[in-house]
Amino acid sequence: MLLITKSVFVMMSSFILSCILAIFLIPILKKKANQTLSIYLKQSHRQKEKTPTMGGIIFTIPTIVIMLLLCLFNKIEMNYSLLIVMISFFGYFLIGLIDDVLIVVKHNNKGLSEGAKLLFQLIIAIIFFYLFMLAGNEPLLWIHSLNFKLNIGWFYGLFILLVLLASSNAVNLTDGLDGLAGGLSFIAILTFGIICYNTAWLEGYEELGLMCFALLGSLMSFLVFNLNPARIFMGDTGSLALGAFLGSIAILTRHELLLVLIGIVFVVETMTCVIQRVYYKFTHKRIFPMTPIHHTFEKIGWSEVSIVRMFWLIGILASMIALMYGVWL
Repeated sequence: MLLITKSVFVMMSSFILSCILAIFLIPILKKKANQTLSIYLKQSHRQKEKTPTMGGIIFTIPTIVIMLLLCLFNKIEMNYSLLIVMISFFGYFLIGLIDDVLIVVKHNNKGLSEGAKLLFQLIIAIIFFYLFMLAGNEPLLWIHSLNFKLNIGWFYGLFILLVLLASSNAVNLTDGLDGLAGGLSFIAILTFGIICYNTAWLEGYEELGLMCFALLGSLMSFLVFNLNPARIFMGDTGSLALGAFLGSIAILTRHELLLVLIGIVFVVETMTCVIQRVYYKFTHKRIFPMTPIHHTFEKIGWSEVSIVRMFWLIGILASMIALMYGVWL
């Protein structure tokens, strides 16, 4: 019961802090950081051109502040697990922030180059892996329901890099409709918050769970302003940080494979982009009218709100299955 009370407290605190930040930040960003759309979206999303971006600040900074305050007042302990997640979360936030700032300054949709962004992501991922192994973790591929553990040695380092890069970029690609990435991330983080509390074998599992709930409170505040019609977008500032957070929690709780199910919408969105790009390179034809796949649904006449609701529902169902598989069975 005490753990539930703590979770409610950090969720409420981060929600209030995020709301206060949003109220002051949105007018400032509206003057200086308007969204720059891709040329392919200018017709269908023309009304969004003046919507400010970099809204990820609303839920990243309050989450980090709340966790640091809890450590400062000795309510929680700063352990390796929490430190690793906070470094990856904040590191990917900085990468996204730099990218968004460059987009705003240049007044086009090109911020950091793909190579530069990938390099910075790799650096943070390598730091994550170093701290992860320094904490005494073994390079195990673990399937909990089968109690199956496989030591894959140095390949686990490559596996961690893949998980962090894939998860951060998957959320980034999904961030294309009002409330879509934010809502799906809320569902996934809630799921991993519950999973964290079921990993008593992990040092710092309570702190990781509390950080999940702190981020949930901040995301709730962000969604107040991001649901259709959105008054602010999260930008790469938020999407890269959210993806890195999900990947980090999945790695530390040893549920990397379960992340594929929990984030099934993110996976499908990413795969459609990959398939489209490869197919077009060899045939100069497109399989989908437009990718990521949420834009295909727009092309065939679905409303933005209907697409977001359907994808949220898929995310909820996938997370419920994941909880039964990863926690109970």
